[in-house]
Amino acid sequence: MGGDGAPAMVVNGADLARARFPQALFLFFGDAARIRPLLDRLPRLAEVSSVHHTDQVVAAADKPSAALRAGRGSSMRLAIDAVRDGAAAGVVSAGNTGALMAMAKFVLKTMPGIDRPAIASFFPTMRSESVMLDLGANVVCDADNLVQFAVMGEVFARTVLGVLRPTIGLLNVGAEDLKGHEAVREAAAILRSTTLPGVFHGFVEGDDIAKGTVDVVVTDGFTGNVAVKAIEGTAKLYAEFLRHAFKSSLLSRLGYLLARPALNTLRVRTDPRRYNGAIFLGLNGIAVKSHGGTDAFGFSNAIGVTIDMIRHGATDKIKEDFARLTARPPSGAQAASV
Repeated sequence: MGGDGAPAMVVNGADLARARFPQALFLFFGDAARIRPLLDRLPRLAEVSSVHHTDQVVAAADKPSAALRAGRGSSMRLAIDAVRDGAAAGVVSAGNTGALMAMAKFVLKTMPGIDRPAIASFFPTMRSESVMLDLGANVVCDADNLVQFAVMGEVFARTVLGVLRPTIGLLNVGAEDLKGHEAVREAAAILRSTTLPGVFHGFVEGDDIAKGTVDVVVTDGFTGNVAVKAIEGTAKLYAEFLRHAFKSSLLSRLGYLLARPALNTLRVRTDPRRYNGAIFLGLNGIAVKSHGGTDAFGFSNAIGVTIDMIRHGATDKIKEDFARLTARPPSGAQAASV
């Protein structure tokens, strides 16, 4: 029931995902009187779907704490409960982000060895695609948090992006070893000493994000959220400038007609709907947040990210990689022994 166009956007998105992933089954939680008529128009989706009715919905303006206390019977909570109980392998929602994170963390719990879950998403770069985390769940992070994010990010890059040996970079104010605050430098020292499937590149700067210098960009939630919003805003600014430039004269309009095939290619490559689906990594279950303003195509891609995480066993792989870190002493113990 979450999202600007729900529930039609959600149901239509599931139908698009069904065509791509015919093995998938769908559980819809929400107002059955609104959901079932939509399914009746999509008989193939209806065959692989079930509807679980509830009148309660988490509103976009609800505070996470209030939703957690009062939303036990809400569509969002029941969907997350289904993952906990094994009735579903993953949950996708376009609803209230804070409420979804609070409920998912409360119900699914964090994995052993992980202090805080992180929000991760992927985006296009000059080289290919990269994943960045955290994007806002944890404003203040210590070295261990950043190391945990790095482990979770490299698993995402392997399972969703298909990178065999992801390169990992810590976002910093410079590439030199002495740059940055203590937590970033300490996290770099830890990552250099670990043996993970990924390759630790070192520090990366803001312009390395778009370059695709690394497959996984690791940072705290404050910096990550500011960075991704700045990238989104710059992309919109560039698109607006381009639109005005092609309308500025008759010759420019003619140039647009000639350049339209290339511009269509660019539009597809940078379409944010293709990269829809932010993942809450570090939980004992898969939870994905879709953008609330997306359409059916965007929501289907969020479902696709969820299915990729499920079928490639992302949760188990994160646990396996964290088992490799147990051989090293905690960061505090390392510092005390130096």
